Amino acid sequence: MHTIIKNVSIINEGQRFDGGVLIENQLIKRVMSREELDKNPFPETEITIIDGKGMLLIPGIIDDQVHFREPGLTHKADIKHESRAAAAGGVTSFMEMPNTKPPAVSIDALEEKYAIAEEQSIANYSFYFGASNDNISELRKLDPQKVCGVKVFMGSSTGNMLVDDDKALSAIFAESPCIVATHCEDETTVRANLVRYQQIHGKDIPVRHHPDIRSAEACYRSSARAVELAVRYGTKLHVLHISTERELSLFETCSIDNIPRITSEVCVHHLWFCDEDYEELGAKIKCNPAIKSVADRAALRKAVVSGKLAVVATDHAPHTIHEKSRLYLESPSGLPLVQHSLPAMLEMCKQGLFSLETIVERMCHTPACLFGVEGRGFIREGYYADLVLINLSHEWRPDHNNILYKCGWSPFEGCRFTSRIESTWVNGKLVYDAGKIIEAGAGMRLKFKTSEGMNK
Repeated sequence: MHTIIKNVSIINEGQRFDGGVLIENQLIKRVMSREELDKNPFPETEITIIDGKGMLLIPGIIDDQVHFREPGLTHKADIKHESRAAAAGGVTSFMEMPNTKPPAVSIDALEEKYAIAEEQSIANYSFYFGASNDNISELRKLDPQKVCGVKVFMGSSTGNMLVDDDKALSAIFAESPCIVATHCEDETTVRANLVRYQQIHGKDIPVRHHPDIRSAEACYRSSARAVELAVRYGTKLHVLHISTERELSLFETCSIDNIPRITSEVCVHHLWFCDEDYEELGAKIKCNPAIKSVADRAALRKAVVSGKLAVVATDHAPHTIHEKSRLYLESPSGLPLVQHSLPAMLEMCKQGLFSLETIVERMCHTPACLFGVEGRGFIREGYYADLVLINLSHEWRPDHNNILYKCGWSPFEGCRFTSRIESTWVNGKLVYDAGKIIEAGAGMRLKFKTSEGMNK
């Protein structure tokens, strides 16, 4: 099986050039310039030809933080629906979080999730092991070539997985065979803030106070603690969803040629929204950590460009619109994003905030290098053909007719996007084209290079 995607502008490894890609079965066989394509080097071979018509071709997005809610919370989302939404958004590989029901805090529970994905996922997949106060013996058994990382909730969020025992935290950082990925919010600070606002407002706290309760101070204290532990034990640490300017001081600049041992991630909603948006969107943009100030957002945007923030991801976390319509204390935190993260980033590119090359580095290249993902994240010969074709001149708006999340809504509804994902290939198979999912085959379990994925 051979396919040529031609007449495209390829963004890869900081370069932009006109040319095409030859796919043979699952892999990229050749990356060709326009001149090579014009010579028609494969006249004797039967080839499916895709004319990109001047559109953009990039590697598939690797999203290192999603919540697909299966098992146990499938009224909100499931692997089947969310992986298809991911493909529609150009996300060809995802790493999913452990706070499901039951939580993935044992090897058996983790492998059950892999079994579901093998049957249901149209995108490539990996699952984090969930650390707890008392499962260090299970954590030691992890194979870093088969598991993306260990998730540590150093602040409470959806699900009851808070790790608040100092001895347990030290053991996790000292002994994890995989990358440690942390949710950082200081629980003592958050609880004290919450009591103060409850005294003022009772049960009906306005959602606009969410960033005051889950404050910048709470984020910094916890992130600094995680970095302190990582330095003490030599841990490979990845701090998820940075939301404040102050936290940026904790991290070094990252590039695909220089991945520090301690890295950070920012999510698209912290780059797009700010605290002024609570007035219109309310609990629809309630998430942990909270969306914060205009100044924080501006600093995060600059840090994406500089490399202080290594990865741009989503923290895709669906809830039903009914759940989101409750009072502040009862409305769960999280928002669906995986279908719209790349279109949002492309829109910010057109606003002059990011270059196309930066988007590809932060969403494709760096996640692959940081986690040691084998054979993905780049348009390279011999790599898996995870590819995304983008029309940079197609205006559209997310609405109920085109949203593929099981929850059926998006915080981007009504927003005007001027770039559209036209086609997505996963492992050489066309799985999304012209607004339609193509059931071309299953995604694959991600594999990781031991040298990249191990702490020691």
